[in-house]
Amino acid sequence: MMRIASLLIASANPHKIREIKRILAGCPMKVVGAREAGIDIDVEEDGATFEVNAVKKALAFASCAGVFALADDSGLEVDALGGRPGVYSARYAGLPEVSYEANNRKLLLEMENVPDERRTARFVCVVAFASPKESIFTSRGQVEGLITRAPRGTAGFGYDPVFLYPPFAQTFGELSEERKNTISHRARALEAFRQKFFQWLENNPS
Repeated sequence: MMRIASLLIASANPHKIREIKRILAGCPMKVVGAREAGIDIDVEEDGATFEVNAVKKALAFASCAGVFALADDSGLEVDALGGRPGVYSARYAGLPEVSYEANNRKLLLEMENVPDERRTARFVCVVAFASPKESIFTSRGQVEGLITRAPRGTAGFGYDPVFLYPPFAQTFGELSEERKNTISHRARALEAFRQKFFQWLENNPS
């Protein structure tokens, strides 16, 4: 079986890095964030899909650092808005106003007159795994929910306070990190990654 000493997370977002490290705990390599590894590059996320953006980031960081890298692109798709904000989730409110709070305010304003039964949405995450030379594989995870009429909870980040997960009757902003990491879109994408990763290791002995 191939051995990988470390896996670089192609992100500077501390919330995302902490979440990924928790979910991948137990994998047979050291998982390090970009800043922790001394890597500071800016990759323009200009792709039309989560897959394109994730692969672009993974390749850029792997090439820069000379190690295997994992990148994700994730966002919120709202049915009543035709799938928006989608790949623009992180910058939905536009510059220079972009922030978690500004994005949530814009989303709730656009959804103000949408009835409860049409407030369906999903969080989507695509994870890409790459070597310095090539993209190796991607994995995808998503979780279905509803958009609330006001933020609820202070945990998590991004759109978590306005995304209701019906089976728990709570928003992601009301869930503990441990509980969220059992059902989130990123948890599901990383679980799919974990399975593919071990299979890839078995098939690449050197």
